[in-house]
Amino acid sequence: MPKRFVVPVEIEEFDDGSGYLAICPAIQGCHAEGATVPEALDILEDVARTLLEMQVEDGLGLPEDLLRRGPLKFHAEIPVTLG
Repeated sequence: MPKRFVVPVEIEEFDDGSGYLAICPAIQGCHAEGATVPEALDILEDVARTLLEMQVEDGLGLPEDLLRRGPLKFHAEIPVTLG
């Protein structure tokens, strides 16, 4: 049975508004760029999977503290413009 991991993600909009950077600080080197937040997250998921698979192949094991034990939760910030 596959293990499900949930990793913390930080998302930043580029200063010029051209897209988004998604970073997973819990996995070294795990970051992705996308034109939209969903695109950046989709790419980041692939990057995280690849990096975790490489850890297993290198005999380093998986970070058990990221093993998901409960329901998935999200925290988000959204811009609200008035006027």
